[in-house]
Amino acid sequence: YNQPISKLMALHRLSSACNRMFLSASVVQTASGLRSLSSAGGLADKFTKAQSALQRLTEDPGNAAKLKIYSLYKQATEGKCTKPKPGFTDFVGRAKWDAWSGLGDMTKDQAMQQYIDLVESMGGKLDAPDTTADTTNPADSNTASADYKEALVSISPSGVLWFTLNRPAKKNAISTDLYAEWSKAMEQAAADDKVKAMVITGAGEYFSSGNDLSSFTNLKPGVTMEQMAADGNAILRRFVAAFIDFPKPLIALVNGPAVGISVSTLGLYDQVFASDSATFHMPFSSLGQTPEGCSSYTLPRIMGLSAAASLVMFNRKISAQEALSCGLVSRVFPAASFAAEAGAAVEEIAALPRQTLIYAKQLLREPIRAELHATNERECNRLQERWISEDCFNAVAKFFSRKSKL
Repeated sequence: YNQPISKLMALHRLSSACNRMFLSASVVQTASGLRSLSSAGGLADKFTKAQSALQRLTEDPGNAAKLKIYSLYKQATEGKCTKPKPGFTDFVGRAKWDAWSGLGDMTKDQAMQQYIDLVESMGGKLDAPDTTADTTNPADSNTASADYKEALVSISPSGVLWFTLNRPAKKNAISTDLYAEWSKAMEQAAADDKVKAMVITGAGEYFSSGNDLSSFTNLKPGVTMEQMAADGNAILRRFVAAFIDFPKPLIALVNGPAVGISVSTLGLYDQVFASDSATFHMPFSSLGQTPEGCSSYTLPRIMGLSAAASLVMFNRKISAQEALSCGLVSRVFPAASFAAEAGAAVEEIAALPRQTLIYAKQLLREPIRAELHATNERECNRLQERWISEDCFNAVAKFFSRKSKL
């Protein structure tokens, strides 16, 4: 649904990011491969054993320790950080970069020793039997298994990056982790010369049911509602900005019902292909909130003011054919053949010259890009006010009350 949960994203993102970093930094390489990094073979052997010991820990060492583990591993294996700092939307990448670059000119041997000492201080037993078998280093992997837990990500031979929301049991509701993965994938697709276009779709019957409101109950002690609202403003603004600034063709394959922010952002796509079973619903006012995703700018210009108001203000749900007739959707395909027909339409786009598509999109979008960013800021500021309002509190409480009675 609309956006109340975005105010919690900043509170949970660091912990989930550090958990992924902890797993990435605890990989095991062969001792022979690591000996080349150090003049002292014994130090390299202990470093390898420390990685195995780290995987056997049963207690969570905490976020600060996880970041330290990651940075020491990178310093020991690659040396001083020379990579550019990731963009604002890559929250995981920025946290990793800050931790690694903070080690400065520390030598590889010094980093190895500190890594070993840290693992031992956490109770890691270097001489315990090694039961691990993984000999890869996924710390910078671009595979779905290493970087994506709630989405499926792949690049087709034609250069299309497919990002599939993969929470079918939750109707692809967007969790805080999924927001982070989505932003990361868009940033990587924008920067990767091999990617010609990006497709967003959903696994299962739903495109997306909007925000995962179950996270709304996970309030963190000691954090005020005002601070959570301000954090949510920043997170939402950066997420939507990634759509506004995406330089390549961005295509939505709406395979089923779409709700909330999965609808409000559709005006920022270049093509929207929908199954005839899809529906489009923006229940903003019923949750005491206002629109986001630049929909207050894009939808009146796409659909007309009256039709846009019926979605944005009055919570009307429309069909795929209605969405097609008012321009919100580019093409509609039968549900039974949607994957094949929509996929073929995507491949037709991918066959066009890459740079020409980029220039054409730039010519279409550049005249309105500044206004889209201004709209995004206005919408986020209004939502920040709404999230701490009595309207929103009562509406969300009513939502959970109805849900508990089901």
